[in-house]
Amino acid sequence: MPAEPGGGPHRAIALRTRLLAAMLGPLLAVAAIIGIGGAALIADVVRRTNDRVLGGALGAIAETVEVERGEVTLDLPPAAFGMLENSERDNVYYRIAAGNQLLTGYADLPAPDPATLTTDEPRFRFARYRGQDIRIGEVKRMLPRIDSPVIVQIAETLDNRKALTRRLLDALLIAELALVGVATLLLRPALSWSLRPLARLRGAVESRELSSRPDFSPLDSGPLPRELRPLATAFNQLLAQLDHATGGVRRFTADASHQMRTPLSVLKVQVALARRGSREALDEIGDAVTRLERLVTQLLALARAEEAGVSAPLESVDLREVSAAIIGRLINQAIGAGVELNLDADDGEDYVISGHRTLTFEIIANLVDNGIRYNRPGGTVTITLLQRASETVLTVGDDGPGIPPDKRETIFERFVRLEAAQGPDGTGLGLAIVRSAASRMGASVEIGEGAIGTAILVRFPKRSLESRQ
Repeated sequence: MPAEPGGGPHRAIALRTRLLAAMLGPLLAVAAIIGIGGAALIADVVRRTNDRVLGGALGAIAETVEVERGEVTLDLPPAAFGMLENSERDNVYYRIAAGNQLLTGYADLPAPDPATLTTDEPRFRFARYRGQDIRIGEVKRMLPRIDSPVIVQIAETLDNRKALTRRLLDALLIAELALVGVATLLLRPALSWSLRPLARLRGAVESRELSSRPDFSPLDSGPLPRELRPLATAFNQLLAQLDHATGGVRRFTADASHQMRTPLSVLKVQVALARRGSREALDEIGDAVTRLERLVTQLLALARAEEAGVSAPLESVDLREVSAAIIGRLINQAIGAGVELNLDADDGEDYVISGHRTLTFEIIANLVDNGIRYNRPGGTVTITLLQRASETVLTVGDDGPGIPPDKRETIFERFVRLEAAQGPDGTGLGLAIVRSAASRMGASVEIGEGAIGTAILVRFPKRSLESRQ
């Protein structure tokens, strides 16, 4: 089920919400990345800072280790332990041993493998001692006349480190939340300012609803950003198409009302005469109805030929077959007018074009009908088909009075008829239908040069069906 503009089962998300989500999404992602990176950096800084203090205490103790009379002596400085005092009251442990001999401290403090230590280079590691996590700083010293290395260790619990890390992480989190909150508050007015041209465009469209008559002129919404210009251009093109379409309806209505007025007036007069018993009036009514029927038929044909919008898919149209069908349909009219109909086409040629059969039928039928109507008794109307390299040419010629040179352009206009002493009745729409229908198929119409009569040429370009669909 398709979504409706105002809602429905698949209601679209508001554009403002989409933009806000599109901006906040990356912002939150960046904040998360900064948070993860900041947490790692905080943990490293806290570890390095506390290790530096732990290393200072370790160095102060290691410097007091000496050899006197072949024995290892030491003096634990109170300042070394004072360096490790903090508000969290972490426990401090130490151990000093020469080889496997404990000199002082906590005997069960995890001892390192002396082989893994580098002389006089402190090393730090985490360990588990008495159910608590601790950080141990240790150094190996080689003393003169002592075969075994002296291992000095000092350790502390991690409460202070954890508390400091937690405070820094809380500060980082508060800073990120404040940043995202401020950004969210600032994004809303920024979005309103950014969407202001779209609001102007919407206002320009909505203002048309207040008009008493349809207004298809281009929108005047002021300067638009580059992203909105294609939308405004497409909407203006749609307005132009609607204007063209409604213009065709207006022209059809005007043409119909203008041209039907005379036959209807004649019908009204003749009906009044018929009521008085005039038999000739019935004949006049019949003729008027025939003329009115032809007028309506041609008006509809012209409206169909000028119909706006997307053209129907092209189809293969055989000009020879259509021409033969038209001759069969109009043969009685030609016999009544004393005119001979001919089809001149090479049997070995293929006269199939890509077009619309209905419009092609209207073109040829109107040309042949004009040839019959404006011919002389005993004249001929010939449909000639000619195949060329880039086009197929259809010519409808007659040997009637012809068209004066100064009238050759105006005869394609609506309701234009040539004045003649014994002019046949007509609507003046035939050639207008021909030109409009040919234009719909990309064909061209022109008047041929000839000494006798009139020849109308219709040039159909050669093209494949795929190139136009």
